[in-house]
Amino acid sequence: MGSPIQDKNQQVTFLKHRLNMFMDVLDAIDPEDTELEDIDRLIEMIDELESKCKEFNNREE
Repeated sequence: MGSPIQDKNQQVTFLKHRLNMFMDVLDAIDPEDTELEDIDRLIEMIDELESKCKEFNNREE
């Protein structure tokens, strides 16, 4: 595992990348074929993003 991201610009870039990944997954989902596990994974991804936001917010520069 790498070292923690301390630079605010790198943190924002990281979060943008993760959000774009989420959007790609969301765009790829076919509503007709979506299962509960797919929804659970989307919720998990959002929870991970929220956790990272809180983690970055609590770090000092």
